[in-house]
Formats: sequence, C-alpha cells, structure tokens
Amino acid sequence: MKYNVKHKQIYLIFLFALTFISCKQSKRPDVSDIKVDVKIERFDNELLAGKGKNIDQINNSLAKKYGFFYDDYIHKMVGTPEYAGTKIINTLYKDPAYTDLMKEVDSIYPNLKLQEEGLTETFKYIKYYYPNIKIPRFIAFISGFSYPTPIGEGYLGIGLDTFLGKDSKFYRGIVESVPLYMSRRFTPDNIVPRVAETFVHEELFPEPDVNRTLLSKMIFQGKILYFLDQVLPETITDSTKIGYTANQLGWVQNYEPDIWAYFLENNALYETDYQKIQVYLSDGPFTPGLGENRESAPKLGVWVGWQIVRKYMKENPKITLQQLMTDNDAQKILNQSRYKPKKK
Repeated sequence: MKYNVKHKQIYLIFLFALTFISCKQSKRPDVSDIKVDVKIERFDNELLAGKGKNIDQINNSLAKKYGFFYDDYIHKMVGTPEYAGTKIINTLYKDPAYTDLMKEVDSIYPNLKLQEEGLTETFKYIKYYYPNIKIPRFIAFISGFSYPTPIGEGYLGIGLDTFLGKDSKFYRGIVESVPLYMSRRFTPDNIVPRVAETFVHEELFPEPDVNRTLLSKMIFQGKILYFLDQVLPETITDSTKIGYTANQLGWVQNYEPDIWAYFLENNALYETDYQKIQVYLSDGPFTPGLGENRESAPKLGVWVGWQIVRKYMKENPKITLQQLMTDNDAQKILNQSRYKPKKK
C-alpha cells in the first residue's frame, strides 16, 4: 500500500510537470506550418577545397556562386579594392596560419545542423510576426576574427572563426585586438542569438535617428531584446542574449533597484551627450564608476531598458508585438510600465 501511494505521488508530480511545460510552451504561437528551412552555405569549406587547384577557376566559380558576399569578402573582409581576386586568394592559400585556422574551424564545425535548427525555429517565429520578410542567404566563412555576423545585399554571414569556443588557442594570441571580455562569447551557442540579433537590429528595426536621449536608446535596445525573447529558442538564456556572464547577470538582478535609483538621482535618463550615454550602452568588462572591484556588469542601460519593456508588456497584455516594435514613444512605455524595481 505504501508503494502504491508513492507511485501515485510520482505520477501526479510527473503529470504536473507535463502540464506546467505544456502551459509554458502554449504561450508561444504555433509555427509548425510556417515553411522555413534554414541552410547555412559553407563558403569556408569551398574556399579551402580550392587550395592547389587553378586559382583563376576558383575565383570565377566562387564569384559566380556567392555574388555580393564574395565581392564583399575579397574587397573588404580579407582584401582591399586594390588587393583582391586571385591575389588575395593566393595569399590566403600560402599563409600557414590561415590554413591552420581553416582546419581548426572545420574540425569544430564538421556540420552546422544545430545552428540550422536554431535559426530555422527563430525565423519561423519571425515569419509568423512579419510574413513578408525576406530571409537572407546564410553563409559561413573565415575572415581572421574580424567579422562575426556581417550583413550585406541578400546575405547574412557567419564568421565561424569568431565562434570557436572561449578557450580557443587562437583567441589568446589576439588579445590585444580582441579582449577577453569579448572572446569569452566566441562560442558555438552564440551563433544563433548573434545572427538573429544582427538581422533584427539591421533589417527589421534599425534605430530611429530621433533617438537622442539615454531613455530612448534604452527602450529601443530593450525592445530588440524583448523581440528576441519571442523568437529565439527558449533554451537560450538571458545571459547569452545580452552577452553577460552568469555573475554579471546575478549582479544586475541583485542591484536592479540601485541601478535604477542611480539613473534617476543623476538625471541620466534624459542625457543627450553621446559620450556620457555610451557609458551605459557600450560593451565592456564592467561599467566604470559602478560597483566594487570591477564586478559591475556592462550595458546597464540596455539591461534596464529590457526590464522596462518586459514590465510594459506584462502591464499591457493587449499590446501586440508588432505594436510594441513600431512605438517609439519611450516616455509612454516607461510610464505605462510602472517600472519600480524593489529590493528582493
């Protein structure tokens, strides 16, 4: 009898867990019928495979297949307008460091199935909200750590050499140009959110020129992150979305009321001086002047803007995502959010 009681309890707990998961998933729209199947083209592999072959033929073949991307690649990413085409390809093939990097990328990314699945899910949701958007070509490449997710005419690039894993031997050698606080995010699980962020920021919602105050920029960035909340796979954490470490996320959550009080006490919300504003919007290892022992998180304005937008949407459940994204009245969003963080 005792066994039966326990068995029943386990069953009920299991049933409750399934119900909870189902409720959580039901908050998102059903996108199963939306036809999106993202494939990432492996330009990096095709370029490497051409080593030892006729360079003129390789150049012509890649130019024909990759069009605008190839033109940007050889003239801007790895070459210059004067030093391009067969010249730059020949240089790359002769450079042992570049060949070593290409092989390293190939070993880490024998395929990109996980990234394709994540982007397929993401762009299904984007298509749900914006059916008329044109999904770009996704092209994987290597540029020497310079271009993580460039976007151009009809394409969105994925610089695989900027997603090798935070402990990659290559990142230790470029620390002067790419500091560790940046390269720690150069991980495979950052590909999908960074690609989505670039597309959303550059193609769907470019920042309005009228955004001059810190508040307007905070709310704009907060809307971008809120949009990513709705379209990225739910397995992607808040820390990955905004680019924080677990400790930095814990810090902003713990000191949220103090951060908000700091903005209010220093009249920072309506500041228009670009240099002063950037302190709260730019990436970095920490925010100067806040926290002890450089433990503060960067981009505090971005994070607070995100929380304001989340609160606004919670307080105004009838507002659609599309309505939110077209609303540039930052003051109204702040007021109607009733954002007043309290100590936990």
